[in-house]
Amino acid sequence: MRIITLNANGIRSAERKGFFQWLHQQNAEFVCIQETKAQFYQLNPELFCPTGYHCFYHDAQKKGYSGVALYSKKQPDKIIRGIGWPDIDAEGRFIEAQFGKLSVISLYLPSGTSGEDRQAIKFKFMDRFLPYLHECAQSGRDYIICGDWNIAHKEIDLKNWRGNQKNSGFLPEERAWLTQLFATNHWLDAFRLINQEAEQYTWWSNRGQAWKKNVGWRIDYQIISASLKDRVNAVSIYKNERFSDHAPLIMDYDYELESSVDDASIKAPEL
Repeated sequence: MRIITLNANGIRSAERKGFFQWLHQQNAEFVCIQETKAQFYQLNPELFCPTGYHCFYHDAQKKGYSGVALYSKKQPDKIIRGIGWPDIDAEGRFIEAQFGKLSVISLYLPSGTSGEDRQAIKFKFMDRFLPYLHECAQSGRDYIICGDWNIAHKEIDLKNWRGNQKNSGFLPEERAWLTQLFATNHWLDAFRLINQEAEQYTWWSNRGQAWKKNVGWRIDYQIISASLKDRVNAVSIYKNERFSDHAPLIMDYDYELESSVDDASIKAPEL
């Protein structure tokens, strides 16, 4: 079971750069996209619902901002748009697809890089999200939470860690929050179960030839339930082409998908 996650930084921009042509070759069971930056009605279904997928979108109320999407080859038992928090749901940051015991989530955690106000919103989200994840862990379900978490966890996860310790995305409080999450033993960073190497980044600034010099950050994750620890078979970051300032994060799992829904036909994209 292959899952791809990508912060597209504009799904229409990623399409123009060849993302969907590449995706067609990947045979992914699920595709999680963040920062669609589009309203559903603005998208041509022939382009933005790849052949063979059920496609689901959760838009931000503000045009050209945020938004998440989730594509699945199998019809979900249930789709959940939003986490139930009006302020966060208005920004289109969460969509969940349920298949039997498995939940796959496309998540776009707030960024604090634009100033103190947005950093405060990010911290507020984190304060609420940790108890939410604790409830998920107690539910008995298997979770794969894909997306841009906007936090580099450890020094190995960004190139210039010394110079970024006071910057959003690598603040001590943010890193400690992820450490606390993983310390519960309920949640795991699936990438690091397989790949412990340095210079494994998923985002690069558009400034200063960061992409060319590989001066990046690893802020895109697939965070999984501990029950899936032995199900991760392979991980990779695709960098041969550039569809966004982020790179697709690809993971293969040994997991047999279940669903109670009849999957006789692929439907049009759904908002």
